[in-house]
Amino acid sequence: MATVARFAPSPTGMLHVGGARTALYSWLHARQRNGRLVLRIEDTDRTRSTPEAIEAIFDALHWLGLDYEQPAVFQSERETRHREAINQLLAQGDAYYCYASEEEVEAMRERARALGNKPRYDGTWRPAPGKTLPEPPPNVAPVVRFANPQSGTVHFSDSIRGEVAIDNTELDDLVIARGDGTPTYNLCVVVDDLDAGVTDIIRGDDHVNNTPRQINIARALAGAEAELPRYAHVPMILGADGARLSKRHGAVDVLTFRRDGILPAALLNYLARLGWSYGDQELFSVDELVDKFTLETVQAKAAVFDPDKLAWVNQEHIKTADPAALTDELAWHLRVFGVTDVDQTRLAEIAAVQQKRARTMQDMARDSLYLFQPVAAYDDKAVRKHIRTGTAAVLADLRERLMALADWHADALGATVQAVAGDHEIGMGKVAQPLRIALTGTPVSPPIDQTLALLERETALTRLDDAVAAFADDSDETGNA
Repeated sequence: MATVARFAPSPTGMLHVGGARTALYSWLHARQRNGRLVLRIEDTDRTRSTPEAIEAIFDALHWLGLDYEQPAVFQSERETRHREAINQLLAQGDAYYCYASEEEVEAMRERARALGNKPRYDGTWRPAPGKTLPEPPPNVAPVVRFANPQSGTVHFSDSIRGEVAIDNTELDDLVIARGDGTPTYNLCVVVDDLDAGVTDIIRGDDHVNNTPRQINIARALAGAEAELPRYAHVPMILGADGARLSKRHGAVDVLTFRRDGILPAALLNYLARLGWSYGDQELFSVDELVDKFTLETVQAKAAVFDPDKLAWVNQEHIKTADPAALTDELAWHLRVFGVTDVDQTRLAEIAAVQQKRARTMQDMARDSLYLFQPVAAYDDKAVRKHIRTGTAAVLADLRERLMALADWHADALGATVQAVAGDHEIGMGKVAQPLRIALTGTPVSPPIDQTLALLERETALTRLDDAVAAFADDSDETGNA
């Protein structure tokens, strides 16, 4: 049977890192087996689901590169099918109408607690041979409850947790349709998984308690001998304080990581390693994850999210990436800073120069703004330190030699700067630093030959003209000799 995994987020907020990790594990599992990943938007909570959250899920998955079978499935559009399944269960005697109010059900639970038992619905309205049911109260819209088996054990094999067994006496008859007829989560998810032919359900371990209930519903709908999905319950992600990861721990929304300059490949690498390992290897390409990842090697204990470790993984990915692979993210961050319409070749050239220095793609974009924006002012501290009497003359000489160059390439540019330093009998730094300030406004940039090459001839010469004029005045005022 072909592998069909699914990712089923609820659009009541942005896609968070826990959901992204579940999507990644599901995607990897399907991709390894040449299978399919179904995206199902579980939007039946009409009061909390929002179009903005749905769009954010699509955007996050697209950014991460986690493709899925098109089109996505919207659970809210399948209500007719869900009602059919409820009617099937009612007809089979596997579900029944319950007229107990919320207050009555809570009273049942309180009585059970008082007796030291598990709080639960007591089955008042559950039909049974020889049982006389109460008279339905007038003007009460009943809920529909699933008639959970009252004996036996639910067994399932969890790829992460191992063998799990739950006695049916631990499970009460859950509501599968509300009083207004709308189906509930546990019914909908079973029907949707069966109809989609899902073979593998990979989800957070907060769903473990739902699994035996859903298995019983699935068997009632599909038959006792039907082949049901395999399960893998992924442990939660904790913050450094041991509490479940939340907004108070920092960025948990996937798209926040993009805004912070994290590469999608780096985030996938880090998320995969949250609870999974392959020897001592820390850095993985996406292709390596597809090759090496297995659910069986995911740890059952919770993982701790470490922002510093993610930052390290990100920097390593930036350093080692093919520059062409960085251009989309560099262009995105440049647009945030107001720089648009930069062609791919130039973006790749910039990335190749900046990637050894940048911790994030945001840093890379910020540190490249001097290429696109005029120097508004020179760093005052840098001017006081590096601009001396005679600096303007040195830069004027350099400007003339640069203008005469036939080829505007890093090697020739670097050799020209060195020649000027030698001819003026000064250290290389006494040319390079004033030149760097002239070109960028600051004393920090990539190697000076690459800084010149990236700026291109006309821009560099114009900025040198401006600096020669500015530093001629400044050198007199500073009094540096």
